[in-house]
Amino acid sequence: MPGAALIFVCLDKKANLVVIELKRTEDGGHMELQAIRYAAMVSKLRFVQAAQAHSRYLGGEEKEEEARAEILRFLDWDEPDEKAFAQDVKIILVSAEFSKEITTSVLWLNERGLDIRCVRLRPYTLGERVLLDVQQVLPLPEAEEYQVQIRKKAAEERLSEGGGADWTRYDLRINGEAFPRQYKRKLFFLVFRAFIQKGITPEQIMEIFPQRKFLAVQGKCNKPEELAQMASTLRTPNGKTFNLARFFVEPDELMYVGGKTYAISNQWSKKYLPDLEKLLAKYPQVAISFTEAAEGDL
Repeated sequence: MPGAALIFVCLDKKANLVVIELKRTEDGGHMELQAIRYAAMVSKLRFVQAAQAHSRYLGGEEKEEEARAEILRFLDWDEPDEKAFAQDVKIILVSAEFSKEITTSVLWLNERGLDIRCVRLRPYTLGERVLLDVQQVLPLPEAEEYQVQIRKKAAEERLSEGGGADWTRYDLRINGEAFPRQYKRKLFFLVFRAFIQKGITPEQIMEIFPQRKFLAVQGKCNKPEELAQMASTLRTPNGKTFNLARFFVEPDELMYVGGKTYAISNQWSKKYLPDLEKLLAKYPQVAISFTEAAEGDL
């Protein structure tokens, strides 16, 4: 039917929801308004609800465990993290063409922190075949990296004001030095760095923690881009490529040990806290302790 739209709700590798609207019109109609409505409707979707929806796609409620496992595998998670799930909703508009009203609206919304893209599809016939020309028209590919950085900064500011992540803080002491009110991800990083500085090897730490939480490449890397190039051919134990966004990769965060450069994961759930206690007990020569910070501490 002319003008009919198809709506897909998808998930990206960072656990963000992606609303994709395909519309059979020459100008896109008012698709941005409809897509925004759908994005608002699904913005509060929880992991368990996503698993239930995916199970219906797979064949019914009896498929829920399979659906849950598929989503966890796709996200490279060990367990569901409701606080990290669906932190943001992205929108992709797909049409043969877009009116000036739509492109103006999309540009304005992107400037205000939303992630909306316009993708143009144009079919061509070649003999008995139909070829599809797919082009992203907004944001312009050459300006996309800049706009991503702008959105990332806005997202960080929103989270710092009390977003949906786990904001439990911990008071850490390393050899008498206090590191107050550390978030969980930084807690693990500081502890591991202290252990490595004391001569405990990453391999010894990996006797307690999963190997995939540590990215190791041969040689010394001084920049994230060097690490990305060297890690491009590596795979996690389950066969996936390493997502550098899930690691501490700044120059002062990388660690060079035994001829290798190591990057530590920045993805740590509360389930790993007992393992951290086990590590501290195994190597008491590294004087480290931590406690959950009292609520309201400054």
